[in-house]
Parts: sequence; C-alpha cells; structure tokens
Amino acid sequence: MIRGTTRLIPVFGQPTATVKAPMIYNPWFEAHGIDAVVIPMECGSGDFPNLLRLVFRLGNAGGAIATMPHKVSAAGLVDRLSKRARIAGSVNAVRLAADGALEGDLFDGEGFVAGMVAKGVSPLGRSALVVGAGGVGSAISASLAEAGVARLALYDPDEATRDALAERLVAALPGLVVHAGSRDPSGFDIVVNASPLGMRPSDPLPVDADALSPSTFIGEVVMSREITPFLEEARARGCVFQVGTDMLFEQIPAYLEFFGFGRPSVAELRRAATIRY
Repeated sequence: MIRGTTRLIPVFGQPTATVKAPMIYNPWFEAHGIDAVVIPMECGSGDFPNLLRLVFRLGNAGGAIATMPHKVSAAGLVDRLSKRARIAGSVNAVRLAADGALEGDLFDGEGFVAGMVAKGVSPLGRSALVVGAGGVGSAISASLAEAGVARLALYDPDEATRDALAERLVAALPGLVVHAGSRDPSGFDIVVNASPLGMRPSDPLPVDADALSPSTFIGEVVMSREITPFLEEARARGCVFQVGTDMLFEQIPAYLEFFGFGRPSVAELRRAATIRY
C-alpha cells in the first residue's frame, strides 16, 4: 500500500514495457513491511537529465534507477562516481548523499558475473566476447575484466563508443588484452548479448549461432521474454546460459544496500518475486 510516507524509487528508461525490477523489489518490500515502492517512469533522452535532478527534490525520494538508454548519460549527471562506474562510463543507480551530492554506482556487471558464478562458471582466465558497448555492455565488460578474463573482445556498431570503452578498460587494468572484435563468437569461452537485439521479433541474432561451441557460456540481457531467440539457439546447442533476469536478481541486493535497505539474499528475493512476461 502506497502511503504519504512511502519512499519512491523511479526506474527511468525508454521503453519501460520490459522492465522487470518492480516485480522483484516491490514484493520483497511488501513481505518485509518496508514503506517503499519502485515505479517505472518512461522518459526520452532529452527529458532525462532534468527529471533525474528533480526527483531528488522530492522529500520522499528513495533513490533512482537508470535503465536503457540512460545509463551512459547518467554518469555525467552525478557528482560522485564509484570506481566501476568510472571505468564503465555508465551508471544505473543514483542516491542523494548526506552532503547533498548525487552519487552514482553501477551493478549490472556485478550481477552478471555473480550469475555466472552461481551456475558454476568462473571468468578467470577465460576469453569473452561482449556484443554491445552501451550502458549494460560497458558494465559487464568492466566486471568481466575485474574478475580476471584473459582476453576480452568488444563489438558495437558505434565504433567510437566501443573504442572509448576499450581505452578506459586498458587504462584501469593495464594487463588486460582487449580487442575491437567482430560479432564472430568462434573460439570464445563466454559470449554475451549486451545489445538490444532480441527485444523485437524482427531482430537478427547478435552473433552467428552456428559458430557457437557447446562449451561456450552464453549471457543475455534482454528481458522481453525469458528465453530469447538467441538463448533458444544456445540451448539447442547444449550451451550453459543465463537469462536476463538472472543478472537482475543477482544485482538487486547491491542496489538495496546502496539505497539503504540492507542486503537480502538472492534466494530470498526469488521466493518473493512475481516475475511475468
């Protein structure tokens, strides 16, 4: 029940039709008697900067979440960035500090790697291809690098965005081998679709599925459906994979801690969640 004391946490994005976060946060808030609510708020890129600042003028603002396509621009709108947000150049969580400054952090990559590890796959010493160098792709790339991948290939049709991410990664982690790669998944231990491909039925696959090895770990970030066409192809080839909401469940404990609500277990969140597609 929303009351006059309820803390509001907007999810800013466009579109918000595929946003699943409220189906995880809000049942957990209700189960624990926490007076807070997560609400999707669809807005375009031109309006986002003003809306982000204005939401923290509200006395009951509990924080803000940025999703596609606002994660990169959010990094330039806050006063302080975490180290991982600086490396990735994107932000998905914003809070108001005691001194009035806006602080930004990034949890997509942490959630993605935790999801891998939960499925028994370690990034350490592996080779990875990440398709998409935007907000979520940069986060996943940074976390895979910090988790010890030996080789990282980046693909994005926007070569300037791809190259800027590669430069930030190498500057932060000088021993990392980074390639401006193609979409060919041949020879990679880990292949991640961190692009919007798969949100629409007409979208092509992010990589050539025929080049996937059964030993390749496949990661997906699209949440319009649980098993995307890319994951259907991966499953048919016997690949271990994680769905988009796996990453979401793994990162929400960090969000909740960042917003001051404590850090529940992933299992606890899964028990309360009401995910629907």
